[in-house]
Amino acid sequence: MSLQVSHVSKAFGVVRALRDVSLDLRGGEVLALMGENGAGKSTLLKIMAGAYQPDAGGLALDRREVRWRSPLDARRAGLRVVQQEPDIVPGTSVAENLFVGELPRRGPRLVDWGRLNGDAARLLATFRAGSATDPAGPADALTPARRQMVEILRALRPGLKVLALDEPTSSLSEAEAEDLFALVRRLRSEGTAILYVSHRMHEVLRLADRVAVLRDGALVGVRPAAELDGDRLIAMMVGRALDGGMRKARHRAGAEVLRVESLRGPGVRGVSLCVRAGEVVSLAGLVGAGRTELARLIYGAAPREGGTVSLDGRPLRPRAPRDAVEAGLVYVPEERKADGLFPELSVLHNGSVAILRSLSPLRVVRRREERRVVGDLARRMRVKAPSLDQLVGKLSGGNQQKLVLARWLATKPRVLILDEPTRGIDVGAKQEIYALIDELAAGGTAILLISSEMPEVLGLSDRVLVLQGGRVAAEMDPATATEEAVLAAAMPRDATVRTA
Repeated sequence: MSLQVSHVSKAFGVVRALRDVSLDLRGGEVLALMGENGAGKSTLLKIMAGAYQPDAGGLALDRREVRWRSPLDARRAGLRVVQQEPDIVPGTSVAENLFVGELPRRGPRLVDWGRLNGDAARLLATFRAGSATDPAGPADALTPARRQMVEILRALRPGLKVLALDEPTSSLSEAEAEDLFALVRRLRSEGTAILYVSHRMHEVLRLADRVAVLRDGALVGVRPAAELDGDRLIAMMVGRALDGGMRKARHRAGAEVLRVESLRGPGVRGVSLCVRAGEVVSLAGLVGAGRTELARLIYGAAPREGGTVSLDGRPLRPRAPRDAVEAGLVYVPEERKADGLFPELSVLHNGSVAILRSLSPLRVVRRREERRVVGDLARRMRVKAPSLDQLVGKLSGGNQQKLVLARWLATKPRVLILDEPTRGIDVGAKQEIYALIDELAAGGTAILLISSEMPEVLGLSDRVLVLQGGRVAAEMDPATATEEAVLAAAMPRDATVRTA
């Protein structure tokens, strides 16, 4: 079984997303696809999936030319693409999401719910976290990690020939990622052709047989994974060597800005912490430890059950996130598409939405000033877009993330809460965000950072707080802490760590 991508090109207006790209996906092999955000990876996946039509070139399945009229044609032929952002059908169960469009029937009209839930339970057992997931439970209530798990498992259907995975571990815990790796290896041994898209080089070098690299819409090269290391991959992706990115720097902390005392709420059980001006404090922990839940409580996006929050020594009791923003505290959420962006609006309107009040003193938006301010922010954050009128949904993940950051920086916050700020973005965009965090801290901003990337936690922080079970389990100095020590503090007492 093989899939050939032959001389594919695609443009959106003046932007050339793909330029004469040719790839060969082979059955029983993992081909990794890497490149910076905006390199053309997502466009290529959408062409493979039938969501886009190429301007030139085409696809061939087992050397026979194919042209998908829609994604349904691709799925029927055995090609499935798992997108980075989980697509959950609202108002339905987990089982219905797993078998959407293929629900088992009892007669022409009735769904066989017993069989559906039984089949779903067996499929969920592929992941250890899935074993604890109720197939009949509401899919809307799933965490980002379990939504990602459902999206992956949904692709496993009889007749699967080609599986493309786009940043599949971006929301998964280490244990869930290990389950995914085992699944990928099993599918490879069964003859499935696998395209694995990831910015995580250690995963790529561990799983892939070959690595293909895109840069600015063109194929730079395809190499055996055994011949590559991190430095060579980075040089192929960005066209130059990088300077190492993070630096273990001490920021000069000033007066206390944020204080949290015995805060309780959904998923949080009595957390206390403080962050000083010019300080970066990281929250580390496993999926479900309560990090995002804590951020939402501080920000006013979830109801408090007890405890207090103070900003510059004054009580902060936001009835809604808007109150926190007006007080000088902002939150950049983990799920940028669901919670941080308006995909159908332009770069301009996404960038200005947080400061519209200051741009409209007489309740009429000063459009020229709006363009000037957002343009300056986009240039500062190096947001790559054809114009400020470009729809945000058409931007790459890294540029979307930089735009979300730019929007909140326009408010000049005293406290900035960053929840997985580099999730699913490339090494170049990561370095820009690392530099921005350092710059903001040097300017006196108090930063609370949530990250599942251990090098980020240890490399960017002045202090590390490890959460476990909704509580602070340990406080560590990143200058002396190790990844193993942080993981040990994050693990429940009765848990064991499984090695690969």
